Amino acid sequence: RSSPPDSPARFHHPGASLGLKPEPTPKLVERLERGLPFKAAQRLAAASGITIPEIAEVIAIPERTLARRRVSGWLTADESERLLRLSRVLESAVNLFDGDMAAAVSWLRSPARALGNRIPLENIRREPGAREVETLIGRIEDGIFS
Repeated sequence: RSSPPDSPARFHHPGASLGLKPEPTPKLVERLERGLPFKAAQRLAAASGITIPEIAEVIAIPERTLARRRVSGWLTADESERLLRLSRVLESAVNLFDGDMAAAVSWLRSPARALGNRIPLENIRREPGAREVETLIGRIEDGIFS
């Protein structure tokens, strides 16, 4: 595992951790349908310290497929959507920890009692699990014991 940068991270719009620029939802949907560049995953890895193999596991890309994506330079629409989901949850966790990327990633890698002792990073492999993690982050932000 590589270590993330020490300076506070701030994400002002969804997908910022992937290097995406702010754009209206219809444009974002079009971009996802075309597929995101593999560099978006690399950018997320560099910013967070979550390794490319960990990212691939969370977004359900087998090792051999990952090698092909690296060569082609592009993710499929479904892979892109799952990568955006990962970045959305990561960005929420970073905001919860006031820009402390290392603390956010550590929390995402640790079992959470409020999730039935499941690991948030593993829980976000599917949209309902990601929503559960985002709800938990919101509850913690609101000071609700979880």
